[in-house]
Amino acid sequence: MPTGVSKTEASDEDSLRTTAVGVVRRLQEAGYAAFWVGGCVRDFLLGRRPGDYDIVTGALPAQVEAIFSRTIPVGRKFGVVVVLEGGHPYQVATFRAESGYQDGRHPGQVVFGDARADVERRDFTINGLFHDPVSGVLHDWVGGEADLRARLIRAIGNPGERFAEDHLRLLRAIRFAAQLGFDLEPGTWDAVRENAAKIQGISAERIRDELLKLFRAPHAGRGLELLRASGLLEPILPELAAMVNCEQSPDFHPEGSVFNHVRKMLDLLPAESGVALPWAVLLHDVAKPLTASRDPMTGAVHFYGHEKIGAKMAEEILARLRFPRKEIEEVVSAVELHMRFKDAPEMRKATLRRMLMQPSFRMELELHRLDCLGSHGRLAVYDFLVEQEAELKRQPQIRPRLLTGEDLIALGMKSGPALGALLAEIREKQLQDELTTPEQARRWVKRRLRSGLAG
Repeated sequence: MPTGVSKTEASDEDSLRTTAVGVVRRLQEAGYAAFWVGGCVRDFLLGRRPGDYDIVTGALPAQVEAIFSRTIPVGRKFGVVVVLEGGHPYQVATFRAESGYQDGRHPGQVVFGDARADVERRDFTINGLFHDPVSGVLHDWVGGEADLRARLIRAIGNPGERFAEDHLRLLRAIRFAAQLGFDLEPGTWDAVRENAAKIQGISAERIRDELLKLFRAPHAGRGLELLRASGLLEPILPELAAMVNCEQSPDFHPEGSVFNHVRKMLDLLPAESGVALPWAVLLHDVAKPLTASRDPMTGAVHFYGHEKIGAKMAEEILARLRFPRKEIEEVVSAVELHMRFKDAPEMRKATLRRMLMQPSFRMELELHRLDCLGSHGRLAVYDFLVEQEAELKRQPQIRPRLLTGEDLIALGMKSGPALGALLAEIREKQLQDELTTPEQARRWVKRRLRSGLAG
């Protein structure tokens, strides 16, 4: 069993694989050629557990539907049917050839064909391997197995033609290279660089989905570097391309440019980073190129207000890429607030505790840790905040408010702004440890009401 995989996960994966073998067997028993194809074969040969299994067959969609009782016709025009077996979905596609690409995405003509024709329309050799799990035979008509051993991403056939058919393949080439730790074969690399500007013709949603896979641990840093070197960074994220030549003061940033800083942080991303953290890393200093100024006396470089301007830029970038609103808000908040962490040891107790109790605190604290490790390497503030968070957990009574609006009304107040202001004042005193129990808070309110200071 692979390290870090639970017995339940292993059982689920075994079930997924066993059922995928069964789907192929049933197609073959009905008289049709059928194989595993694509990422599942690639991962299988690399010794990884596939997350899903795609199947190709000589059976037409109607014939697939006649064999399996539960199917979904997700792409009948392209010969694609989802088969539901054993509680798992399996994409089953009829062998096909494609031609007549007009828009860098969609084929003008789809013709059902044979296995060889199906392979030749695919993107990269490592994704063009057909495996028969019943007989154990691997069919390799494009040299994909050799490229797996050589750790190369190579386009099938003419690279320029493959990228002209679907411009998203430009970004997929970079993603596979980063994800697998492979290099791009020279001809394929040259074609990516020559055609990089064409990525602008691809929808924001498709680009976003590839970037989400690219900017994951442990390959996110290399992914960013490959985007830059390939020429794809400028048309996709010009704001990040501007970081390449944005230098920083070496006393705080011995790593050099903002781009180097961000790449170093991405290299340090924890395995389970979610969606927001990698993008907070990418965008936390996005406004530095716009705000850079140099002190004429000392030569130090400053970026005054970059966090506030950066928050606005981050919102625009993520909206452009069609991110969900919730994820945009998480990242924008982290960008806008990331500079406050350096002031934590000097904060009033109430201010510090409010920060510690924010739902986004753990993600923002991790951003701060990466920010430090990606630059000067000093973690004193991080350690202080970890200690303060632990201390707060030992005082659960601080989290619930001492009094509610109903409590104040029961003490004689009327609803309105004055009541809200007094609640806020009580909360401030609670977080400062000046009021510690509901009874103490009620006595304090009564004194305020008698003195007429509560409005």
